[in-house]
Amino acid sequence: MVKIGMTIRGYRLQKGLSQGDIEKRTGLLRCYLSRVENGHTVPSLDTLSKIASALDLPLAQFFAEDTLGRELNTQKLSDDELRFLTQIRRYSSNLNDSDRKLLLAMVKKFAATAVK
Repeated sequence: MVKIGMTIRGYRLQKGLSQGDIEKRTGLLRCYLSRVENGHTVPSLDTLSKIASALDLPLAQFFAEDTLGRELNTQKLSDDELRFLTQIRRYSSNLNDSDRKLLLAMVKKFAATAVK
């Protein structure tokens, strides 16, 4: 079963966008977008088309069999974790291989010394 709201949220966070960003791009109210993402409201195809356009996605992408889950395995990530990883991916794309290895070593060191 396709869960449109979860799919929309996943793609929105993957692209580093807020509900306010989608509101500006579509004219849909942020409170409506929240209701859609939380599964309280099912959008019409016309509304879904607006959201897809705001996310730079084809409308059919929302109906692909678990596409987003395979891309980022978002079912296991919180919104904050997904937002953080999206930012890391965005910034690390400009790094050379040596700098990526250095960044990874730093993250490992932070994780090893983090207080839990």
